[in-house]
Amino acid sequence: MGVDLRQVLAGILTLTMFVMLGHMIKRDHFDSVQEKFPGPTKDVAKVTPVRSLNKKGAIPWKNDVQELKQCWSKPESDEGRQSKGYVTFSLTDGPEYHVSQIADAVVVARYLGATLVVPDIRGKELGDKWSFGDIYDVKKFIESLDGVVKVVKTLPSEISPRKLSTVKVPNRVTEDYISEHVEKVFKKSGSIRLATYFPSVNMKKSTTSSDGDSVPCLAMFGTLELQPEINEVIESMVERLKTLSRKSNGQFIAVDLRIEMLGENGCQEASGSKSCYTAQEIALFLRKIGFNKDATIYLTQPRWENSLDDLKDLFPKTYTKESIMPADKKAKFLNAESSEYEKVIDFYVCSQSDIFVPAISGLFYSNVAGKRIGLGKNQILVPATIRESTASASNFISSYIQKKNHLAYSCFC
Repeated sequence: MGVDLRQVLAGILTLTMFVMLGHMIKRDHFDSVQEKFPGPTKDVAKVTPVRSLNKKGAIPWKNDVQELKQCWSKPESDEGRQSKGYVTFSLTDGPEYHVSQIADAVVVARYLGATLVVPDIRGKELGDKWSFGDIYDVKKFIESLDGVVKVVKTLPSEISPRKLSTVKVPNRVTEDYISEHVEKVFKKSGSIRLATYFPSVNMKKSTTSSDGDSVPCLAMFGTLELQPEINEVIESMVERLKTLSRKSNGQFIAVDLRIEMLGENGCQEASGSKSCYTAQEIALFLRKIGFNKDATIYLTQPRWENSLDDLKDLFPKTYTKESIMPADKKAKFLNAESSEYEKVIDFYVCSQSDIFVPAISGLFYSNVAGKRIGLGKNQILVPATIRESTASASNFISSYIQKKNHLAYSCFC
């Protein structure tokens, strides 16, 4: 019996259609398996025409961690200069300020031969106040400064805090400044209250060095250690982010992006440069330098807002603290009346991430960079508006890293 070629052709076409249908069903099934994220989901292709860079080798992850050792040595004891006076101060405005405030207070106290009083911690709102031990390890702080300056937990009862003279000093205070503006007040009053102001958030190395360099290095990088409960929360969040980053070998990106700061006066374009970037601009920047939709991103923004949707559209695995913090810790660390705990968590998660992207210029960026340099984590990408369809991530490495001009390079080598 002859073979009807028309029947054979029809059979082949039918089989081909079933194979194509099977592939479509399989693709739709796996593409639909997504984790749930805050905010609505949009069609990425309709949001932006940026083409996908999901090619092998295109993702700019790097595994190289350049471990550094501390260059400074602990200063010799200066007990012969010990006076009866005290230096008190408060930590304010978040951990990015704390490290600088600690350094200035230690430098001043050592120069004056004064006893340093463990500081309290204060928020922006009146009445927002914590003890040092609510955030940091008091024992570690005192022990780290043993032989450098004498430290006590509280001011003696016979000295009234209200009667102390307040002296303002610039961040990264010098011995010349202390001699000219602080020492006379201290000798006259016997004890002082120190307040650090920040004429600049620049943390570049000084062009001149002094014998006292080891003191601020120790104070900035060797005195502050988180109390155990906060440290455990941060570690659990970092591990959660690494678990969610299984498609990128456990690596994740931390982006310092806080909505309330984008509208402030200091966040405006000037002289052709920008000091901050929106969620949409960060999304386009990351996509154009090679990251694809599988990249996991941690945001410092406290809670999800609709303006973040453009970022989530291109990078669905984008999280805020409320998404990844252990449920039993949220009442204490997220629902508190002040955001002090949240600031600390953000600072240390950004310090430990595989890649850090500062969407906002400022002291947070500068001091996270310093912390990362000490940890050997050099992947800091400073965003920019990219006109081309693609660009190399290496072109956007922080100048602090490229030029090795951060203050931390005076302390680690």
